Amino acid sequence: MASPTKILAFAGSLRRDSWNKKLVQIAAAGARAAGAEVTYLDLRELPLPIYDDDLEAASGLPDNARQFKAALLAHQGLLIASPEYNSSLSGALKNAIDWASRTLPNEPPLACFAGKTAAIMSTSPGALGGLRGLVHLRALLENIKVMVLPDQLALGKAHEAFNADGTLKDPKQQAAAEQLGASLAAIVAKLRA
Repeated sequence: MASPTKILAFAGSLRRDSWNKKLVQIAAAGARAAGAEVTYLDLRELPLPIYDDDLEAASGLPDNARQFKAALLAHQGLLIASPEYNSSLSGALKNAIDWASRTLPNEPPLACFAGKTAAIMSTSPGALGGLRGLVHLRALLENIKVMVLPDQLALGKAHEAFNADGTLKDPKQQAAAEQLGASLAAIVAKLRA
């Protein structure tokens, strides 16, 4: 019997009560319901210095960058919820990607990104739901050899969208987030077959 599809879910927000963390958890539930094994990772628990080539040359990859990179390597699919900061992705998410992209000895370039498949989503208080930031995230991921699903989710009015338990108030939005996770699980499984 084949091993289950493994998906890593994380948000580009460090805020404890982040709407994007809640959104990616909903998509993760959809992926689990579709049969995937999902690991949720909180970037807040892996603090990283700002990427600096001099720091890398002097000390190598920080331990938390190695942990993030190992998590990426261990999964075939990525569920990423990215807050929109000034019409782009968050500095925390970009920084984590920058550190993980660094090549270790005897490793091909972009080893933890090449061949992965991702589904991206965003939520924000604005009407566009972080849509402008997803354009930048998609371009970045595709440039580092990640296949990004054409479907994505941008959920506006985040401050009004969630129930106290982290689910979405609108059943159609809840279903859309779950479906995005399920779609990723199904596509990654097909690619692995």
